[in-house]
Amino acid sequence: MTARPRGAAAGARQPGPTADAAAALARDRIASLDDLKAATMRCRECPIGEFATQSVIGAGPLKARLLLVGEQPGDQEDLQGLPFVGPAGRLLARALEQAGIARDAVFVSNAVKHFKYELRGKRRIHKSPTQREAAACLHWLEDEIALVQPPALVALGAVAARSLLGRAVPVLANRGRWLPRADGRQVLITVHPSSLLRGPPEAREQAFVAFAADLALARTVVRQGR
Repeated sequence: MTARPRGAAAGARQPGPTADAAAALARDRIASLDDLKAATMRCRECPIGEFATQSVIGAGPLKARLLLVGEQPGDQEDLQGLPFVGPAGRLLARALEQAGIARDAVFVSNAVKHFKYELRGKRRIHKSPTQREAAACLHWLEDEIALVQPPALVALGAVAARSLLGRAVPVLANRGRWLPRADGRQVLITVHPSSLLRGPPEAREQAFVAFAADLALARTVVRQGR
């Protein structure tokens, strides 16, 4: 006769995998962007996913030579399910064109896969993710990097820089510099395009030129793949 586990009542149902274990099993099965979308739609490793419309994973050609990482989806990204389709995304596209980099040649994503916001009336106002929330999403970003296999990355802002490099990086002190990751990939540091939109109107053109100049430092990486 098989012994019953100590303390288990007759007919008691044995506990299933914990939420952390279930998440780990899901991560093991990430073999495509479709897998990543499905897994992030289910993700509740931090509170953000419960309130967002949907997860927003990266987009662009697999095996792109350059992967750009922002902070998190915005309102339009959350509604459309695509990264960088709002005002900051349009500014990024214009800056890439100015830098001589084709927008459709790069993969774009975010460090955090759900939109964090606070309601003001009927408006959803962006709210920055905490370090814990960004850390909870880090494995999804690493899954994207593993799928795309880019030789180089661009960190758009402080949240992206921390996620990619595993430490706090003062963006203004390091913008325009390539910093190494533990896996040997190089990460170009620059600002997030949304910061240009928040700046004083009279300074926006100069800020845009500087942003495009930062991105131009990655042009050689993209063109080497042609």
